[in-house]
Amino acid sequence: MNINIICVGKIKEKYINDGIQEFAKRLQAFGKLKIIELKEDGNDNNRTISIEKESKAILETLEKNKGFKVLLDIQGKNFSSEEMAIQIEKIGVNGDSTINFIIGGSYGTSDTIRKIVDLKLSFSKMTFPHQLMRLILIEQVYRWFSIIKNTKYHK
Repeated sequence: MNINIICVGKIKEKYINDGIQEFAKRLQAFGKLKIIELKEDGNDNNRTISIEKESKAILETLEKNKGFKVLLDIQGKNFSSEEMAIQIEKIGVNGDSTINFIIGGSYGTSDTIRKIVDLKLSFSKMTFPHQLMRLILIEQVYRWFSIIKNTKYHK
């Protein structure tokens, strides 16, 4: 399975980067991980412009990286780790060998992105920093594959 994490912005904190690298290394046992960092617009004067620019870059990246599209969205569906592992397994059984996880910018994504994705996934009704969300996502991806492969990581 190919796992792409398409995200807006760069990781600034070393401890978050270290965690991401650790889980990226562990994920090699289950498939190929690619983290695609897109430029954050950061236009605090006009959020709409930022959302549109960042969403355009996401769309262009998705065109190059075909596969199942999962948007992390606070209004998305909640799954337990076990339920999401089942979803991941179904995606593979249905013929998709690539899953694209999308983390938008700090202002979110456009309606266009929300309409074209295959699944909107919410980790919580709480808001998390985007950098930390990337670490949480990659840990969960590792957990989902550990559940699928019945390894002892998930208890």
